[in-house]
Amino acid sequence: MEKADILVLDFGSQYTQLIARRLREQGVYALILPFNISAKEIKNYDAKGIILSGGPASVYANDAYFCDKEIFNLGLPILGICYGMQLIAHHFGASVVAASHKEYGKAKINVKYDCALFNNLPKSQVVWMSHSDRVENLPEGFITTAISENSPFCAIANEEKKIYALQFHPEVQHSEFGKNILKNFAKFACNCESVWNMGSFAKTQIAKIKEQVGDKKVLCAISGGVDSSVVAALLASSIKEQTILVFVDTGLLRKNEKEQVENALKLKFGIELNTIDAREIFLTKLKGVIDPEQKRKIIGNTFIEIFEEFAKKQSGVEFLAQGTLYTDIIESSVAGSSKTIKSHHNVGGLPEKMNLKLVEPLKEIFKDEVRLLGLELGLSKDLVYRHPFPGPGLAIRIMGEVNEESLNILKEADDIFIQELKANGYYDKTWQAFCVLLNVKSVGVMGDNRTYDNAIALRAVDASDGMTATFSHLPYELLENVSRRIINEVQGINRVVYDISSKPPATIEWE
Repeated sequence: MEKADILVLDFGSQYTQLIARRLREQGVYALILPFNISAKEIKNYDAKGIILSGGPASVYANDAYFCDKEIFNLGLPILGICYGMQLIAHHFGASVVAASHKEYGKAKINVKYDCALFNNLPKSQVVWMSHSDRVENLPEGFITTAISENSPFCAIANEEKKIYALQFHPEVQHSEFGKNILKNFAKFACNCESVWNMGSFAKTQIAKIKEQVGDKKVLCAISGGVDSSVVAALLASSIKEQTILVFVDTGLLRKNEKEQVENALKLKFGIELNTIDAREIFLTKLKGVIDPEQKRKIIGNTFIEIFEEFAKKQSGVEFLAQGTLYTDIIESSVAGSSKTIKSHHNVGGLPEKMNLKLVEPLKEIFKDEVRLLGLELGLSKDLVYRHPFPGPGLAIRIMGEVNEESLNILKEADDIFIQELKANGYYDKTWQAFCVLLNVKSVGVMGDNRTYDNAIALRAVDASDGMTATFSHLPYELLENVSRRIINEVQGINRVVYDISSKPPATIEWE
């Protein structure tokens, strides 16, 4: 049984993994488990504390999620966040009702009592609220530790039992001292030491892979991006002789990407790279498809079909390894009770029945943590800090049907955008940048001639983990030059726009 300092019980919040991530940043190993795990099972993890996450439900609703009540009798410190707070209040006899003033976004709290959570922190703080219910009265044995304008019980505590609760989300970046609050819970309430790091994580995952795979062989789906490269590095460090690297050319890659991947990864890990040309297969299956969810599922199913067909020609292959991240799982609604945002081809797009069992060593960490892990495993900085590229490739950057003509237009425009970002020193300053073919035509004029051509959207964002992002404030001169080059050099484009949406409410990718 895996050990952990703090267990995070997932009630379906989009932010659950951020809780664990913030603690890991402090050197405290946190593990996410389903909300309905039994108290008996929890004892096996030898944890020093428990956190109850937020979630989309209401404790007074018929479909409410409840944890095992015996958890409150284990004698472990407990922290409830948002729904977790309401659950604690409800368990200890307080009323939870629909709020007359819903709170979404930033709010100011005033600390009224210096419990363990607020030790050495300012009395006035900006926090991030996201709730439509509120605690109506104080549970027996608890005191109010912080208030906000719309939440008279914004933070409560029972210090004798070491049970704490917050109506706001300390795990998101918008909460000014949120990471300090979580650190205080770990240090002062749970007596955790800051000893965990990505080296520890690497050792744990290598051991897990060996245990899961045994003496069987693993197909590793590799794309040339950081996620699949880190997975390959983990496999090379654990079961090198049992690993078969497979690169599928879907035809949905960026300009010259097939050649770049092959040159970069051939024998990179001392393992031969097998390339499968599946361009025609993918384009045929995507013909006439315009719905983005259908695109993702077609691509996911086709990937598996190709891998399973390849696996049949090998001996002893029982596993498929891929670079699924926790962001993928959250947005695909596979973890806990999270609501589906979009299916990822390697998660929500997987067929119900498949012959290969999955190996997903990165599924509990975020992109920035994957990069740290890559450096820990000896991968080059250039590879580790390459911009993220979605598994479905350019298929979800073309609005509407995917065909050869649209792909060629998008590849050329995207290549120009990346060229200019690198030439002007902005590639490494942005977290992700790409073009989207809108398939929306508008009137233009070139020379003395009227045009009626397509439009391209530029998308560049700043982020740390991909769960939230803001648009990159690129210089006007750079954007102007990119626009000029695309319109002049890419036939079929007469208009370029810049996407200034943040996540949320938009997602980073358009589909």
